[in-house]
Amino acid sequence: MTSRTQGTIRTVAVLTTSILGTAVLAACGGDSEGSGGNDGNDGGRHTPITAADGLTIVEDAPDDETDEHFVERIVYPVGPDGSGKPNPEENWADLYLPTGAEEPAGAGDTELAEATVPLVVYIQGTGWNGGAHGASHVASDLASRGVAVINIEYRGVKEGAGWPKTFEDVAAALDYVPTIGEHYPQLRVGDATVVGHSAGGQLAAWAGSRGDLDDDEVGAQPTFTPTRVVSLAGPLDLIRAANTGDDNIVKAMQATPDERPEEYDSIDPIRNINPDVAVVAVHGTDDTVVPQGNSERFVDAAVDAGGSAELVLLKDEDHLSFLKQDSPHYTRVLDIIRQTATLPHDVLDGDQFD
Repeated sequence: MTSRTQGTIRTVAVLTTSILGTAVLAACGGDSEGSGGNDGNDGGRHTPITAADGLTIVEDAPDDETDEHFVERIVYPVGPDGSGKPNPEENWADLYLPTGAEEPAGAGDTELAEATVPLVVYIQGTGWNGGAHGASHVASDLASRGVAVINIEYRGVKEGAGWPKTFEDVAAALDYVPTIGEHYPQLRVGDATVVGHSAGGQLAAWAGSRGDLDDDEVGAQPTFTPTRVVSLAGPLDLIRAANTGDDNIVKAMQATPDERPEEYDSIDPIRNINPDVAVVAVHGTDDTVVPQGNSERFVDAAVDAGGSAELVLLKDEDHLSFLKQDSPHYTRVLDIIRQTATLPHDVLDGDQFD
């Protein structure tokens, strides 16, 4: 192992249908050895899908799982090499676009299309169980503020995944972002922000450091790396959290840190700091699920490693409360995400949100 630093309108030409389209259209079920999940099917439910300009789209995503500014639900390929059969009930990403951003600048000529719309990739945590529909209001409210959102779902621990399959799904979803960007060239894929809540905060930080993984490690050789990360109540000091009572981590990893030391080491944010990725760690002072010390220690380590990292503490907020629309801090959290996604990278100097 290498040494680690401690601390609804498509406007472009039709592209070739990927193996994703072939796999899903051939069967809405099944699974390959590396693709993870329950057995690759949709639990007896039939999820209508269609191929559209090289993307595989879920037809008629449930209204109670989406919100204003929703465009479409995109199924992404799974498995370390993208050859697994995805489950359209779980392996999807919802795209939200701001009003007026449906058409890229230079629409009608892909050579003139400009990536002008800030992009957030959002990862819900829920103990590494996904539940992206629970963040649809966040995605919609960010889109109303001018930010495009790709809200990803993945197979979680309760679906029989966990290590490594949950993490392979998240890596696959992240690495499909550039393909989505080919269809929506208005998105700033090359300067994107990954945001995650709770376990999603760990996954967001991992998204920023996957490029430093050894080739044989889960999530290695990424085709997408964010330039910014916002962790919302994330277990950023993962091994310490697991060793001090966070059972959700042990369930997700299906082992303790002593039983899988290398695997934990490869995904622990504080042990895999990429100083080129600006990080904002947001935490409630009353969080008893993931204590604020996780964010405090990570930010200190990132700064010591020469990175840009900032801690934002929300007084009297717990693990979930600040993401509720009636929270006094909800609008501030949205503004932090929007500013992180839109400000020039060099302005994110660790002292932006005091």
